Amino acid sequence: MHPALKKRLAAFIIALLVIPAALFPGTAAHAVDLPGMVLSSATATLPSELSPLANGKRISYVTTNVNGGLITATGLVLTPKTGKNNKIVVWGHGTTGLADQCAPSASQAVFWPEARAAIAVLLQRGWTVAAPDYPGLGTALPHPYLVGASAARSMIDSAKSARNLDATLGTQYVIDGHSQGGQGALFANELAPTYDGALVLRGTAAIAPVSNADLFVPLIPGTAAQGYLVMALFGLQAVDPSVVPQLLLAQPARQRTGVLQSGCLNEILATYAPLTASQLLVGGTLPQSVVTKLSKYANPGRKPTTAPVLLVQGNADEAVPYFFTAGPLFTQLDGYAQPVEYVEIDGATHDGAVFESTTLIADWIAARFT
Repeated sequence: MHPALKKRLAAFIIALLVIPAALFPGTAAHAVDLPGMVLSSATATLPSELSPLANGKRISYVTTNVNGGLITATGLVLTPKTGKNNKIVVWGHGTTGLADQCAPSASQAVFWPEARAAIAVLLQRGWTVAAPDYPGLGTALPHPYLVGASAARSMIDSAKSARNLDATLGTQYVIDGHSQGGQGALFANELAPTYDGALVLRGTAAIAPVSNADLFVPLIPGTAAQGYLVMALFGLQAVDPSVVPQLLLAQPARQRTGVLQSGCLNEILATYAPLTASQLLVGGTLPQSVVTKLSKYANPGRKPTTAPVLLVQGNADEAVPYFFTAGPLFTQLDGYAQPVEYVEIDGATHDGAVFESTTLIADWIAARFT
């Protein structure tokens, strides 16, 4: 296709994405064909750990929100320079923040070292890696942070996008994610058969995934993890406007919300860590109704898995307590028909578990592909 015509087509599709579906009720049956369409593609500058291993493209592509509406997302597609085969692995990154500058595809400052290490090993196995930013990171939309089904859809559609860029890629894919990305990977496992079309999900590896928000959230106020909770409230508001963080946050916390747009994860955590529980939240705790809503959107394991699962968790994790993964999450997933394996890494921190499991997870993925 002529470049000018392709540009016009992309602009037309983007315009359609912002038209309410209710105006065109007859288009719903065709929406399934659009997710994964690549709207733009440009050569990406990769971190020094990855540039010798892969050629990268930064893409914008079509995905859907939790209600099925068409939206745009951004991300990377990394193609191995040597030993390439026809398999796809989706990498789901851990928390980076809420603002556009927190999109890993656009800022190496939040392309975390543990993500680089994990992706490097995947590339060394010859797998093409699709690395989505998640909706709202790198686009004008708000980021539905910790809304698992949102990240899941962008993960699956990033694999479709990789195939649309490279016709030699097959239908088999695996999802490998850390923290927020591990949570999204588990949601994608639930969603895949009804959403991924021609793709075939072979398994998901989830490292320190977020889970059991109903048990976890009440423990956060007054701790160094308070920034995560503030982000989660704004992420929830992105899908449920009845949740108004400014009415839930106490005045000292409300005065600090500017950091959500000016900074990324480390700045957000540093800003909120010094507050007491009563300085963070009105009354020092979240209303149970809000905890219930967070759980609805954040908790994987409420629906059957559709492919094998590997859970990896460090028992010195300072962000996601290991006993939530080893206990209730494993029990929930193990109750379904698909096999679930739990691997605990002694002494590993939240990020350390990624570094220490790169080969373990790559071997597990290879077994799924064979």
